[in-house]
Amino acid sequence: MALKVYFKPINVEAESKRGDVLLDVMREAGVRIESLCGGRGQCGKCRVIHESGDIEKISRTPDKFLSHAELDEGYHLACMVRVLSDCVFTIPTESRIDRPKILISASLVLDEKDPGTRKYLVDSSPFVDTDLLIPRKRIRLMDYTGMQPRMGDDIFDKLQLFSNETLITATVSRTNGFPEVIDIEPGDRTSHNYGLAIDIGTTTIVGAIVNLLTGEIIARGSEMNRQITYGEELITRISFSRDPEGLEKLQRIVVDTINDVIQTMTSETGVSPEDITDVCAGGNTVMNHLFMSIDPTYLEMANIEVSRAPIIRRAGELGLQVNPRAYVYCLPNVSRFLGGDAVGDIIASNMHKQEELGLMVDLGTNGEIIFGNKDWLFSSSCASGPAFEGEGVRHGMRGARGGIDHVKIDPGNLRAEVTVIGDSRPKGIVGSGLIDLVAEMFCVGILDFVGKMVPGRTPLVREGKWGLEYVVVPAEETEIGQDIVITQADLDYVIDSKAAACGAVTVLMKKLKIGIEDVRHLYLAGAFGNYTDMVNATRLGIFPELPNSEIHPIGNGSLSGAYATLMSMEKRREARDIAEKTVYIDLLVDVEFMEEYSRALYIPGAKEYFPSFG
Repeated sequence: MALKVYFKPINVEAESKRGDVLLDVMREAGVRIESLCGGRGQCGKCRVIHESGDIEKISRTPDKFLSHAELDEGYHLACMVRVLSDCVFTIPTESRIDRPKILISASLVLDEKDPGTRKYLVDSSPFVDTDLLIPRKRIRLMDYTGMQPRMGDDIFDKLQLFSNETLITATVSRTNGFPEVIDIEPGDRTSHNYGLAIDIGTTTIVGAIVNLLTGEIIARGSEMNRQITYGEELITRISFSRDPEGLEKLQRIVVDTINDVIQTMTSETGVSPEDITDVCAGGNTVMNHLFMSIDPTYLEMANIEVSRAPIIRRAGELGLQVNPRAYVYCLPNVSRFLGGDAVGDIIASNMHKQEELGLMVDLGTNGEIIFGNKDWLFSSSCASGPAFEGEGVRHGMRGARGGIDHVKIDPGNLRAEVTVIGDSRPKGIVGSGLIDLVAEMFCVGILDFVGKMVPGRTPLVREGKWGLEYVVVPAEETEIGQDIVITQADLDYVIDSKAAACGAVTVLMKKLKIGIEDVRHLYLAGAFGNYTDMVNATRLGIFPELPNSEIHPIGNGSLSGAYATLMSMEKRREARDIAEKTVYIDLLVDVEFMEEYSRALYIPGAKEYFPSFG
């Protein structure tokens, strides 16, 4: 008999079998909860409060993440609880995933519009070309020029059904390398042709519906990637997908998320999903594999060769709720951790067409670093972790209502002055706020140059359960009813993340024999580049001081790249060229990286990279 599990305050009831792990029950029911480690009891994020019913603890070791007061109040980690009867749980504020503040910009000017699909009126009834040795079904299209499009038997049969119609519309796609009729409709439907651009992020899914006749973006939408409850980091998801059932589940979950975004946008605009005839997606290599249901486990191997050809599938095969015969084009990958999203960043920035040297930085769950110009591109990636997205720290959170996004510390009383997203009291610290906080702590002397808290400077630095901690906002001023703090363990994690990012940049500079004065353009992709205080980012040492560099925030480069390839076949050729010519250095096997990483563990870093901060 199925058990009932009720979740407050979101008022969701889920079914469970006796002995099911609570986190699995929540995942199947679509209940969103933080789970950085993917359910292994290693992050302490999936907190719930047990209200009633019988449960069983899997292990008490992860209870170290909970205070004595929380344990007394019935707090548990959802990944460490088995359900034995009908139960009621409360999901506390700090565990809930609220609708995020997601960067969805996709601004790019194209010289010429040449989309992958177009609609044409059929000139006359279909005929069979009997002049050929092997008869071939053919179709005449009004105003069409170029190679005769191919047509499958199913499309030809559909055309025959409408032979009595006065007007018939054919949709021709060139996505798969040759013109192909992918759909037939009665009537004149030539003005109803739309495309879907998607950024498939590790944390978020962002989409845009585009009028393929004009290039106008008529709708934008976004959702959290539901895969996050299976682990924030790519390696965790690769591990989960090792089992074929795990791969199938992750593919279904990401497609379900995309379909939710599509449904929201089509409802807003009245666009029929059948009229979405082309899809272009930008995502990192792992996400591309999971989306396309390709086993990604080989990507765990250092220096492994990855195909640099775009991945193309039918929408119907993937389960996307658009025209089922539409093709889905994924921007090509470069390496195991430099994917189509980075290629999209390059297209969006236009750095591959510039004479002067540029540096592209995209820091999210994974960090992508690319140097280059019109003649060459040299790249790497680093496991910066989700610290710069506000995750992996005690009171970190994604950019959403209640998130502290900027911090200034008064040098007199050493109290933090914060700004918060939305009309809300604070409940956590987002990535941009975390960068501000650590940089400010260093500037006012709360932190020393190795990132350790200095005891005795202020009563706000105190001994906590996890060692020294600094009180950012006292409990009475927060939404969560407890002090928002940053711990020494949090600081160690941030310093490690910034050292990985800076080390990746400087090791490439070392190999290229370039100095900080040589870089003329700094392109910053994603939310990091849009919301971060760049002075504090440099002061902390996330990347070197670049005195001659002009800063270019490019927004969501992955979505912009997907938009560009949706609207331009030439941009698809550019994407393929970019992927093929980009040199990639795998830092996991690079002997120089550890030296650069070690030098970057100081704030801000090695003197030659930070001459103004000495």
